[in-house]
Amino acid sequence: MDDRIFHIVGDAPAPVAPYSHAVEVDGWLFVTGQLPIDPADNDAPLPSGIENQTRTVLDNLEIVLGRAGYALTDVVSARVFITDFCRDYAAMNAVYASYFDADRLPARTCVGVSGLAREALVEIDFVARKSGEN
Repeated sequence: MDDRIFHIVGDAPAPVAPYSHAVEVDGWLFVTGQLPIDPADNDAPLPSGIENQTRTVLDNLEIVLGRAGYALTDVVSARVFITDFCRDYAAMNAVYASYFDADRLPARTCVGVSGLAREALVEIDFVARKSGEN
């Protein structure tokens, strides 16, 4: 029996490629990287600047988490991809940190990349696990 749940979230930005917004298995939720796309208008221009793009990405991730029954407090790991590491790392970190309790930060990897879909400046994905799950 397949116990995986494939989440397609109607009020999150539409996928830009063939993927589910998240896949849940054994209490774990693997959330696909989100871009700074306006979920109300997938074709709208991306927000300007790393701060606005990071907020939009994290808000989109919260939408996906919430529809799957998870919250930011369930996030155990994050991967951050930014296109201009030297310029944007500190500003992205400031916004990112504001979404989490300082004493309960997820494990994280952050890398500079040569490009992202839609010429975004940032993309973030999450792995979450509900508290109390084995």
